[in-house]
Amino acid sequence: MDTRFLGIAELSATPSVAVVVDVMRAYTVAAWAFARGAEKIVLAGSLDEALALKGRHPDWVALKDGAPAPGFDAVNSPGQLRSRDLGGRTVVQKTTAGTVGALAVKDAPLVLCAGFVVAEATARLLRERGGGDVTFVVTGEDGRADEDLACAQYIARRAAGEAVDAAPYLRRAGNSRAAAELAEGVREGAHPDDVALCLELDRFPFAMVATQEDSLMALRPYTAP
Repeated sequence: MDTRFLGIAELSATPSVAVVVDVMRAYTVAAWAFARGAEKIVLAGSLDEALALKGRHPDWVALKDGAPAPGFDAVNSPGQLRSRDLGGRTVVQKTTAGTVGALAVKDAPLVLCAGFVVAEATARLLRERGGGDVTFVVTGEDGRADEDLACAQYIARRAAGEAVDAAPYLRRAGNSRAAAELAEGVREGAHPDDVALCLELDRFPFAMVATQEDSLMALRPYTAP
């Protein structure tokens, strides 16, 4: 498997397989939404688009980064989302980096969205696909976010079939700038448990696959048969 690790701005061509990584917190939140019963997650390109989708579909759950805001039902926090009942609901998600990264590779034949909570399921899907080029999109800090790079590197090694000690990768993520900002309350809309929840390795048994549905990018859980 030939792997590349790129920031969003470094994407110059449509990859054959893209793994979009946002550990803190977009794709930890997405995984929790599915665990709480969400049917699908629509990835919005802007706050206005998210609100417009919510306006057309009042039963959808609109979610954003930062502090609560009018028109939105939730914030991008796994600690806050884990207690919500989302059974059968569609979630509209707009975040600073994670959703941007997925939309940047929307034309790729296979787009996976990942964090540590779905690392092994994501690696397993890549192994099942077998070989080829895989582009890991490191979404945070213009491609320099160490929590996202650590997760991407860990998944890449597991996808290659290596036996890997996850501890150093989780430690890097726990020592990252994003983790510090969440722990110190610098980022609005955070819960005290957010960092710990983002570092739960393989908390969920599914991967998350994004596809285009009716001109929208929709994320759904995938469990290997």
